[in-house]
Amino acid sequence: MKPAALTPRTLRKAEAHLTASDPVMARLIAQVGRCGLHRSRREDPFTALVEAIVWQQLSTKAAATIYRRLIALFPDGPHPTPEAILACADESMRAAGLSRAKAIYLRDLATKVADGTVALESIDTLSDDAAIEVMTRVKGIGRWSAEMFLMFRLQRSDVLPVGDLGIVKAMQRQYGLRKAPKAERMLKIAECWRPYRSVGSWYLWASLDVVPGD
Repeated sequence: MKPAALTPRTLRKAEAHLTASDPVMARLIAQVGRCGLHRSRREDPFTALVEAIVWQQLSTKAAATIYRRLIALFPDGPHPTPEAILACADESMRAAGLSRAKAIYLRDLATKVADGTVALESIDTLSDDAAIEVMTRVKGIGRWSAEMFLMFRLQRSDVLPVGDLGIVKAMQRQYGLRKAPKAERMLKIAECWRPYRSVGSWYLWASLDVVPGD
């Protein structure tokens, strides 16, 4: 079953639910203000995945520069097609600053979207787990990247990325934990956030002034 997506109305419900169910969240919401998760929606899922691959393990400035050079190679500009990526020479992508590994990942993504292995046009109809399974068929897209896609592109309401170092750090700080929490502890802390764990995660990122979708 497809989970509920975030809208401005459900975000208000989420803020009220988190405030009532968790005093730490109540404090963060009072400090940060309205959740901005809905403002990060991408129009094109293929472009969002291309961008996710390019931005992996890079600083914001470096990633933005490489991405700008990369999309300048394609006739469709900011919305490259799988066919355009497959037609682009490796030398051109490397000259734009893309690593060899990421060029391979982009070609794998383009190939699997083009041949239907990854059907992006129907991914919004899938459950969270099913959508993650589809996306992680692509080389270079792991669970974290898939979870970011669910939250910031598909606007899914109940995603908790326990492998995100920012979430781990923020949860340790905000909940006064002696050690960085393991996944099991994080899931237990966030259980009362359901069905709005995406929003709770956004507030943890906001407490660090680092929100991936921004």
